[in-house]
Order: sequence, then C-alpha cells, then structure tokens
Amino acid sequence: MFEREISASLKSWKRDSGHKCLMVRGARQIGKTFSVTEFGKSHYDSFIGINFLEMPSVKKVFSQDLDTDTLVRNISLYLREAEFIPNRTLLFLDEIQECPEAITSLKFWNEDSRFDVVASGSMLGIDYKRPSSYPVGAVEYLDMHAMNFREFLMAVGISDDVMDLLKECFNRCEQVPWAVHDKMMEYVRLYMILGGMPQVLDRYFSENSIASADQKAREILNDYRYDIAHYAPAAEKIKAEKCYFSLAGQLSKENHKFQYALVEKSGTRRKFGSSMDWLVGAYLVTCVKNINEYTMPLSFHSDEGCFRVYPTDVGLLTAMYEYPLKGKLITNEPGNLNPFLKGGIYEALVADFLVKNGHKDIFFKKNESATFEIEFLIENTDGIIPIEVKAGKSRSRSLDNLLGRDDIPYGYKLGDTNVGKSGKKITMPIYMAMFL
Repeated sequence: MFEREISASLKSWKRDSGHKCLMVRGARQIGKTFSVTEFGKSHYDSFIGINFLEMPSVKKVFSQDLDTDTLVRNISLYLREAEFIPNRTLLFLDEIQECPEAITSLKFWNEDSRFDVVASGSMLGIDYKRPSSYPVGAVEYLDMHAMNFREFLMAVGISDDVMDLLKECFNRCEQVPWAVHDKMMEYVRLYMILGGMPQVLDRYFSENSIASADQKAREILNDYRYDIAHYAPAAEKIKAEKCYFSLAGQLSKENHKFQYALVEKSGTRRKFGSSMDWLVGAYLVTCVKNINEYTMPLSFHSDEGCFRVYPTDVGLLTAMYEYPLKGKLITNEPGNLNPFLKGGIYEALVADFLVKNGHKDIFFKKNESATFEIEFLIENTDGIIPIEVKAGKSRSRSLDNLLGRDDIPYGYKLGDTNVGKSGKKITMPIYMAMFL
C-alpha cells in the first residue's frame, strides 16, 4: 500500500511520555483504518483492533461497567486472541462513532495509562450520537485527509532527491529545471483528475487505468450518498445530499460563490445553512469565506453569507462531472472546455493542497462589482498571504493591486508556469502549492 505522512504523527504521539488517548478524525475511506493498523502492528508487541461497524456485537462489552479492568476482562473474553500487555499494547477502537459508550470509555483508558488507545471514526464532527459523558481532557486529536500531492508523488516513485530539489526551488524562488517542471505538471494534472482517495489510486496503479479509477471514485461518491443518508439528522439528510452534489454546478459558473438557489429553486440560507454546517463537520467539504478587512485574524472579518465550497478531495469533484472532462484536463487542451469550470477545478485543487497541509481557516476576497478577486488568503507568521490562482494566462491585476499595501508582505500567483519573482509577487507552478 501507500506510504502516508500520518505515520510520522503517530510515531511522535507514541514517543510523548505524557500522551493521552488519540482520536483520528476524518471522512470515510481515506485510509484511517489501514494507517493505524499498520502502525499498531509495527510498533507494539500486541495490537487489538475493534471495528464497531464490522463487529457491532462488541458494543455489548461497553454497555456494562467502563472501568479498565472490567473492559480488559470482557474484551479478552470476547476476543480470545486479544492480549493486553501493560505498556506494550495498542487498542484500536475503529468507527467509534457507532458506540457512544466506547467514546466515554476513553476517559478511563486515559486515567489507567497502562495501554495505549487510538480511536478512529467518520462523521465524528457530528453531534448525532452524543456519548453520555464525553471524555473532555482525556483525548488528543489528529485530523486525517485523503492522500496529498506529496504522498501521491511518493506513490508514483518520485525520489527524495527530486522532492528536495523542488523544496529548495520553492524556498529560494528559483526556477525548477524545465524537464522536472514539465513532468511535475503532468503529475499534478493526473492528481487533479484522480485525487487522493487511496482506493481510487490503488485501482489506478494496479490496473493502469484512469477509467477504472474513475469508476471507483464514482462508487465512493455513492457511498458518501449513503453515509449522508445514514448519519445526517433526519431533517438534514436530503438537504445535505443536495448541497454536496451541487458542487459540480457551483464551481462551473462564472461566480464560484456558493448559491443556495442552485441547490434548489428559491433555496435559502435559512433552509440549507445547517446542512452545509453538517457537511463541514463531516469532513466532506471546506468552506472558504469572503472577507471585508485585511486584519488578523481574518476570521473576525469574514462574511458568513458569502462563501465558496470545495470537496476535501479534488478527485471527488472531477468524478462529479462526465468522464470526457478528465481527458481535457489531463492533456490541458483548451478545446471547448468551459473556462469557468476549469477555473473552479484549479481552485479546488489548491484548496485540496491547503486543507491537506493543515490550513483550517482559508478565505478569499471578491468585491461586489467583480473587479477585484483573490482566490485564497491564508495567515502565517509573516502575516496575511494572498494566493491568486490562474487556470489560463491572464494577468494578475488583483494580486498586483493588493501587493501595493504595506501590510501585505508578499503573495503567490499559481498557474501553469515556472517559478519567478517580481518584487513582492512570487510566481509558482500550481504543484508548488504542496509546500504552502
């Protein structure tokens, strides 16, 4: 299978002598189970895995007393192969959202501290099955996403030397050698149509078929349709599904602002707003809000009613369109491809990079007259950093205008180009967003 960056985070958690129980959160089918299982088997003398979806009967173990000794005894009776070795055991409670009492038990596992415990689950941001006593203060959190572009490059066999070269070019704002640049552009276009869902990439690499990988991505979308129906509160099921599957249309129009009227005729925020909140909490989408002032923190100056929405994996967005679109994207043929659609997919690609790099708060800026637009604004130790995304060869007038402000230290223009720098404007090929 694939090498995942979360492995380093899991090792760091284990090395911390004061670590608590760990909750790995994320959407379905992104590789949580595989990553934690491989880590447990490789770094502990004893690994005990319980998946509450596959083994719903195990919930009975957690319906009784939750003190650690009772749980150890009952799990050992139920799973005869389970061996609890103090200080050398990892207990993995997978799909824990299916058993609220197991979530409560994390408090007691943490207090006991003889055994390491990792919990994992989908839809954990959703308060649909609140445990009777949430283990506040007993849990650390680790958010996981589908594979990012760096992991994708490792999967296709890009060497550490090439990755080091790219990072050095990024840091020094120096051109990437053209042979390397051209190959990276091929790979980023491939990533744009495949995304980072492990099962999709496994299908692509095992069969060397984009069509087969596309079929798997569409199967995952159908699974997500089921997940929404299964997990969303009754009042949100249909509305959340409509919002999620409207994204292809939302990002195909000239104005990529999310419009409830595209979800349903005469749709309003009052009707669909809570459904959007549910999708965000389920790790299925990212909301990027418009701002009205360039002052940190930007979250204090965001417009709750003006936002854009991107799936948390770009491959799931391209799977929402008809298959021939992928051929146009991977060959970068202009043809009769809707330029607004291409721009929306490029934005979704950069959003994919930013979210998987750990950016939780991302913003954009567009004025009402549509004469000024910056696709993304992020915050770092240098200040507010604008990012303009160009799917074509148009000039970056908005970025040039914004960089005239003294309080904006520098900004990036991302597109189908090599590295360059002019004053405060740093031009980067779109694949360099993996380092932002």
